[in-house]
Amino acid sequence: MLAQDSIAVLSIVGRSKTGKTTLIEKLIPLLKSRGLTIATIKHHHGDFEIDREGKDTYRHKAAGAKAVLLTSPAKIALVMDVDKELKVQEIINKYIHDVDLVITEGYKRESFPKIEVFNWKKDTYPVCLGDGSLIALVVDKRIDVTVQQFLRDDIAGIAEFILNFVKRKT
Repeated sequence: MLAQDSIAVLSIVGRSKTGKTTLIEKLIPLLKSRGLTIATIKHHHGDFEIDREGKDTYRHKAAGAKAVLLTSPAKIALVMDVDKELKVQEIINKYIHDVDLVITEGYKRESFPKIEVFNWKKDTYPVCLGDGSLIALVVDKRIDVTVQQFLRDDIAGIAEFILNFVKRKT
C-alpha cells in the first residue's frame, strides 16, 4: 500500500452513456489481480439517497442527524450532509486510506489525469480534448488526435497503461 500523499488518482470521464461505468467495472478486477488496491469515487450532479425509507439509518437521517454511519464486520457506509461539494483531494484526505489507486468517474473539471471514453458515433469531439490532463482516449474507432488511444475492448491494454501510470506516481 502507498502512503496517503502518494495515492495515484485517475479520472474516467466522458459524456453521459458512453460506457464509463462499464469500463471501470472491467478494469477493477484486472488491476486488482495485478496487485493494486483500488477505491472509486463516483460524481453525481444532484442530490442522492442510498438508504431506503423506513430503515433505521434512513430514520436517523430524516430525524436530523448530520451524519449516519452503518457498520458491519465487513463494511462501513457513511451518509453525511455537506455545506459544499468536496474536491476529490478533500474526499481522499478525509475518507480514503490504504489504497494504491483512486479511480474517479466524472470530475472532468478537476485537474487529475484523465482517460476519456469517447463514442464517435454520438459525439463530434472528445469533451476533454483541449484539457492538458487528458492522458488517453478509449474509443470505438480511432480518431485523428495526438493523445494515446485504446479501442474499447482492449481492457488489458488500458489496464497495463494504468499500471504504468501508477508506477510513475510512486
